This record gives sequence, structure tokens and C-alpha cells, in this order.
Amino acid sequence: MTPRTLLASLAATLPLLCTPFALAQHQAFNINPDASTVAFTLASTHEITNGTFHVSKGLVNFDAASPNLSGLIDVSAATGNTGNASRDKKMLNDVLQTSQFADVTFVPQTYTGTLALNGDSTLQVTGIFTLHGTPHTLTVPMQLHIDGNKLTAKTTFKVPYVQWGLKDPSWFVLKVSKEVDVNLTLVGFLAP
Repeated sequence: MTPRTLLASLAATLPLLCTPFALAQHQAFNINPDASTVAFTLASTHEITNGTFHVSKGLVNFDAASPNLSGLIDVSAATGNTGNASRDKKMLNDVLQTSQFADVTFVPQTYTGTLALNGDSTLQVTGIFTLHGTPHTLTVPMQLHIDGNKLTAKTTFKVPYVQWGLKDPSWFVLKVSKEVDVNLTLVGFLAP
């Protein structure tokens, strides 16, 4: 083979060899709403209230070679459920005002830490958390587990809902915490 023929063969083959590697870097985390959970805990002087919300949709785009993220995680505010109908009505109507603010969203923007393309990773994810129509910058610790094309992401964080402008549900002798603890588990699959 002449040097010219060898060079032409390499030039033709190199893009084909590099394409799978390049495509493997760009991933989309497609979140399965039915397998994902949003749990919350709110303390008060009389009890600890536990409840849930439903993830309505989610997609996070990332590149393992870059700290940039994009996408959206959307939670339906109207799905809040604590198992107590009168408390839920007050939460949904008076505090969250779900008729005006139907969604709580998180738009991931960046992460720090090392992202393993298989196995476990611990990251700090920063993005815009929109609650009650107002955006807030939020950084959350995120534990990821990737097994083939399956991904599970877990985080726990506090939301200072009263500081962020929502109504304080405290009244008379019932004093309610001004922060709610959120435990989020996102389950889904990876696609190039």
C-alpha cells in the first residue's frame, strides 16, 4: 500500500471510528414519571406531615465531557397528597395556589463532580427551581446510579417556601416549619 493510499484509507476510516465515541458522550436521561417519586416532609408543633407529588415529565440532556446540562423536570403541583383531604385542600388552594401555578419545575444547568458512565456518581447539580411562578437558583447533591441504559438519580434538599413567598400555613397554636424537606427519586433510561 502506498503512503498516499494509506493516508486516504485513514482519512476515510477515522470519522467512522470516532463517531461512536462522540455519540456516546451526548446522552439524554428520559425520566419515567410512573417510576419516579417526589416525597416531602413538613414538621409542625403537633405532627410530622409526609406527602407526595407526581412527576409529570422529565428529560435531562448531558455530555460527560462537559459540565453543562439542559432539560426540564416538571412536577404537577395539583397532585400534592398527604392523606388528609382538608389539609390537602388548604395546601393546594391556599399555599401552592395550584389553579394559578400548576407546575413546579427544575431546569438543570450545570454540575460539578465526576460523572461515571456506568456505576455510581455523586454530583452537585445547579439549576433553576421554579415554585409559585418564581425562579430560584438551587444547587442539590445528586446520587446517580447508571446500569447499562438505566439511570436512577436521588437527592434530598430543603425548600424555604415561606422565604420564597408562599403563604405560611401556621395558625393559632399550630406552628409549621418554614422549610419543607424534599426527597426526589428519578428513574428512567439513557438514550444517545
